[in-house]
Amino acid sequence: MSEAFLLDGPEDARATILLAHGAGAPMDSASMTAAARALAAAGLRVARFEFAYMAERRDGTGRKPPPRADKLMPEYRAAIASLGATTPLVIGGKSMGGRVASMIADEYFARGEIAGLLCLGYPFHPPAKPEQLRTAHLLGLRTPTLICQGTRDPFGTSEEVAGYALSPAIEIRWLEDGDHDLKPRKSVTGVSAADALKAMAEDIGLWIDRLLAGSPAP
Repeated sequence: MSEAFLLDGPEDARATILLAHGAGAPMDSASMTAAARALAAAGLRVARFEFAYMAERRDGTGRKPPPRADKLMPEYRAAIASLGATTPLVIGGKSMGGRVASMIADEYFARGEIAGLLCLGYPFHPPAKPEQLRTAHLLGLRTPTLICQGTRDPFGTSEEVAGYALSPAIEIRWLEDGDHDLKPRKSVTGVSAADALKAMAEDIGLWIDRLLAGSPAP
């Protein structure tokens, strides 16, 4: 894991969100940057980090494919420790990064070390392979979780996800016509990607406020 974090938002924000990147794009990709800035504009502190394989791609020392998600769990744990958040912490990430966070969330939530889990575009299955579900561990998840998902995400559309068995701790915030980067087609929805992200970030802020207040889901 790279020791560097990309930080957005006020240091004294009511909560900190730690985000890992997806399998194929770095922490400063256009989609990660747009999401982080939208969350920061909603008054949240966002810290982004990279797994070692991606950092090696950046410095030219390697072009390794992503390891299996479970192999990245120790790196995510190390990122939590290195960040040392001083405000309530939500862990998560984009696509694979959110999946890795979901695999360790319960151990931190049980110890009171995180407030929740945020997944931006969860990879429920590989594209065009809906039978290869990545949801087994989500059935028993106890950590309060918000998944922000585009309705036409090839990793899990709204029609597909409606049939999945998921923990009652999981809420899903659907972005109408959103793709895997949570972008809608303005020609279809009349909503720009920036406006969709702004609304999503505000909803995430309200969700975090409920977590911090100990309120149940609406």
